[in-house]
Amino acid sequence: MKAAKQGHALETTQVQWIAKLFGSRDEEALPLYEAIVARARAPHWYEAGGVPDSIDGRFDMVATILALVLLRLEKDPQAAGPSVRLTERFVEDMDGQLREIGIGDVVVGKHIGKMMSMLGGRLGAYRDALAGGDLDTALVRNLYRGESPDPAALAQVRESLLALRDSLAATPAAALIEGALP
Repeated sequence: MKAAKQGHALETTQVQWIAKLFGSRDEEALPLYEAIVARARAPHWYEAGGVPDSIDGRFDMVATILALVLLRLEKDPQAAGPSVRLTERFVEDMDGQLREIGIGDVVVGKHIGKMMSMLGGRLGAYRDALAGGDLDTALVRNLYRGESPDPAALAQVRESLLALRDSLAATPAAALIEGALP
């Protein structure tokens, strides 16, 4: 019995080692990505913040939170690999979401390309907006798709995102990579 337990422990260790060696690295980004999606699904964005509670609105909110996290990670050179895996996780999720809503194989790639372009645009827009102190314009264009929200709703979203940005800045990259979204 004791030999069987030792054999099983050795087999489990070998499987874990092989998984680390040959590609379970994409799982590394899963806890952080799940935390980003959970944060983006918080009701206050849609209720008090006036973000449209639609497929597009939810995509925009996930992309916004993801952009803030990626902007934080880009400040740490050791987080380059995890940032790539986080972006890959986003692509995998969006691919699955598109297929779930009935988008066919033929056009999924085109939609994913468009989504990646949108994410890249948001990264640039939010980077510039945060540096220049005008987040509202970037939010109206990217989160509200050009439709001016109620000023109180915009203020709520702006303040929540700025608080998140500040919390991200105070969180070590290693903790973020492990999924500790503040």
